[in-house]
Amino acid sequence: MTSLALSILASSLIFIIFKLYTRFKVDTLFAIVTNYFVACGVGLTRYHGETNLSEIPQKPWFLGTFILGILFIAVFNLMAAASQKVGVSVTSVATKMSFVLPVIFGILVYGEELGPLKVGGIVLALAAVYFTSIKEPVRKFKKTALLLPALVFLGSGIIDTSLKYIQEVHIKEEDYPLFSATVFGSAACIGLLVTIYKMADLRSKFNLNTLLGGISLGVVNYFSIFFLLKALQNDTLNSASIFTINNVAIVMFTTLLGIILFKEKISPKNWSGIALAITSIILVAFG
Repeated sequence: MTSLALSILASSLIFIIFKLYTRFKVDTLFAIVTNYFVACGVGLTRYHGETNLSEIPQKPWFLGTFILGILFIAVFNLMAAASQKVGVSVTSVATKMSFVLPVIFGILVYGEELGPLKVGGIVLALAAVYFTSIKEPVRKFKKTALLLPALVFLGSGIIDTSLKYIQEVHIKEEDYPLFSATVFGSAACIGLLVTIYKMADLRSKFNLNTLLGGISLGVVNYFSIFFLLKALQNDTLNSASIFTINNVAIVMFTTLLGIILFKEKISPKNWSGIALAITSIILVAFG
């Protein structure tokens, strides 16, 4: 449970760092690319095994890290596009409700069993994510625009599902730092190509705040994945429970941090979402 709590904390800090980017005029794109290089470096630093970089492509999980690196970049850009087209609230709900995909995967592939209380907790979790995420009235948009949040939902769910599968089948615990580093390294290489394409913008927008913003994001981003992998080894909770608690707790915790740190105002629907989140976590964890 300690690893799960630390993963939730790290993931929540990611949202807080993004919130601070606007205040300190950090260029998000370049900070994101920097973050992937930093996260890769942290993973390589924390890996204590003896492995040459040339041997990494022979690892059984290497192809998975390459695919995840592509997904990290793709889903981030989809989230940005969806936020602009259909609004932040819809995008946030689509991202967090994606936990149902790894839950279904765990049930179908690994035969994980869910008792009545856990099923009830997951249903409440979906409602909690929706009510807690609503921060503004959802504006009108064309039905065709639903494609973007649908892709965000699918992409986020595939990332979590892939992490579970690779962790279950291919990774030894001592390889977690190296695996995480390689995932972020793949994303960094793809991000570097985008940065080179926008080199003119890089010279005009990259500054000390962007560098510091990328470094801080990279550190917490690495640990959010590292501790999630360790949490998935839990002998008491199955992956369906882990992903449910993880996503719902992140929504709840970031909402509370927004109130405390940024004096954000939340509606009665948000408070009901927090109450549902707490209830769902209790049901999933102890049901």
